[in-house]
Amino acid sequence: MAASRLPPATLTLKQFMRRQQVLMLYRRILQAIRQVSNDSDRKYLKDWAREEFKRNKSATEEVRTRSWLRPRLKRKT
Repeated sequence: MAASRLPPATLTLKQFMRRQQVLMLYRRILQAIRQVSNDSDRKYLKDWAREEFKRNKSATEEVRTRSWLRPRLKRKT
């Protein structure tokens, strides 16, 4: 049987919704990066986004996560 991609602990509804917002933000960032014409810039930005999200993966402080997400989700390109 394959390993589950689900987190070991059950998420609350609020945590689940926050996780969906973070994933949506990550997808938007990657979509914007795909539009960068310079290959080296595109690779740099993709690596930066990946590392930034990995660095904040374990952030559990609701206030910190919410304050980090809010300005980024409101910007539409």
